[in-house]
Amino acid sequence: MNQLKTSTLKSVFTAVFAALICAGSIMAVPIGPVPIVLQNAFAVLAGLLLGPVQGAGAVGLFLIAGMIGLPVFSGGKSGFAVIAGPTGGYLAGYFIAALIGGYAVQRASKDNPKQALPIIISASIAAFACIYIPGVLVLKRSLSLSLADAIAKGFIPFLIGDAVKIVAIVPITLKLRPIVARYLSQDD
Repeated sequence: MNQLKTSTLKSVFTAVFAALICAGSIMAVPIGPVPIVLQNAFAVLAGLLLGPVQGAGAVGLFLIAGMIGLPVFSGGKSGFAVIAGPTGGYLAGYFIAALIGGYAVQRASKDNPKQALPIIISASIAAFACIYIPGVLVLKRSLSLSLADAIAKGFIPFLIGDAVKIVAIVPITLKLRPIVARYLSQDD
């Protein structure tokens, strides 16, 4: 595949995943200071399927869209105030999750391609952890909560739902990653 076509495909896949992450805000269920959303699943999936550079790029496009005023954050919110607010750590975590999850799958797949299932499961769990660590810490600081309260409000209520998301993400990644990788010839 020639360089221009590969570059164009990478841009298209990145934009499509940015749009999916944006669309994930439509399904927001408010349960306290942090809503249940599909955005985190799409951010993780972007990294797992596209790799660290394009996956993080997709999340970056989503974050830029929200910061410039497009209503792409949960509940149709936008603006820098959302990034600086109680859920800002989770949004930053999406970027880290795509980067780390994508890197883990990419690196492990090259080293041991026959171990795809445990690699993808581990990378998915690690990616979700990359969302919750900054998310809970910023929630704690923003709302002046104790660490225990921040964990109780910003982590515990989401464990079951995120486990279900991981169960969905793993077979999608197993099926689509080889196809996407073939088109993108990921060397980044």
